[in-house]
Amino acid sequence: MLVSDFDFDLPPERIALRPAQPRDAARLLAVTPAGEISDHEVRDLPTLLQPGDALVFNDTRVIAARLHGRRTRGATSAAIDATLHKRLGPDRWAAFARPAKRLKAGDEIVFTGAESSGCLAAKVAELGDGGQVILAFAQSGADLDAAIAAHGAMPLPPYIAARRPEDERDEHDYQTIFAREPASVAAPTAGLHFTPELMERLTARGVSAHFLTLEVGAGTFLPVKSEVVAEHHMHAERGVISAATAGSLNAARQAGGRLICVGTTSLRLIESAADEAGTIHPFDGETDIFITPGCKFRAVDGLMTNFHLPRSTLFMLVCALAGTEAMRRAYAHAVASGYRFYSYGDASLLWRAA
Repeated sequence: MLVSDFDFDLPPERIALRPAQPRDAARLLAVTPAGEISDHEVRDLPTLLQPGDALVFNDTRVIAARLHGRRTRGATSAAIDATLHKRLGPDRWAAFARPAKRLKAGDEIVFTGAESSGCLAAKVAELGDGGQVILAFAQSGADLDAAIAAHGAMPLPPYIAARRPEDERDEHDYQTIFAREPASVAAPTAGLHFTPELMERLTARGVSAHFLTLEVGAGTFLPVKSEVVAEHHMHAERGVISAATAGSLNAARQAGGRLICVGTTSLRLIESAADEAGTIHPFDGETDIFITPGCKFRAVDGLMTNFHLPRSTLFMLVCALAGTEAMRRAYAHAVASGYRFYSYGDASLLWRAA
């Protein structure tokens, strides 16, 4: 398969810069296993699900991962932006730096805000490809977490950040109501649509809610640079599924319920933890699973997800689940009907193709 097989036209005005208010007022495009399309709102979700169905949410919390600072080397200095994307140890993070060409191993970066709330300084321990660096901070553990929270900014996706700066609204808007484990640099955006009221209605409908954690890295925004799909390498992300959650999901499936992941992060972790028979096992480790058309789904029946970038690994994933031609029709309908795309945009409810 070629990456160009997953291209489509998307007018820039379809990119949402703010979420719907209230959250569950966003539009929802449903696609049946046969590829039939219907228009709804997220608040209609209880009517589209059945008693016994199980929703799987990612409870990760987005950290203030975007840092602004200066590199000083002798009498010269340079402005440096760093987006943390993977914790490597108590005092070390992998990050994407810009402009990375102004850095070399051993450089020190002091990040903005150090004068008023303590020092947040890091040394460049290693330089990698594609602007990636390893930063070794002076602080570690909880002290480093607090310093990052004090000095950092919400890491809005690049297609939003390029059109407006982050602000105080994003600190609320870019977190789900389930956000618990602080480790991610991008939100599991399908979960942004849920409100306490919607959760109450789902419970009343007999739909259960289950939680796992996948630490979403900045690699989710990296473009696919190879033209051949199989040559693309996914960044690894850490995930955890508890024994209790695995048991509850297996019980729901055995009772005839359908398993619907809220977001591609939940789906990728569930499919990483499921065996050939579809049994979900406890999981604590890294996954770099790359789901493309032709992959066999082991446990997931459905997916609620936002609308994705052309030529992206996430558009490949939804094509794998619901069928490439069905997704082309669905996305063409969404563009023509004014659906809003990407992290702050509208949602789709996709069922595994028959």
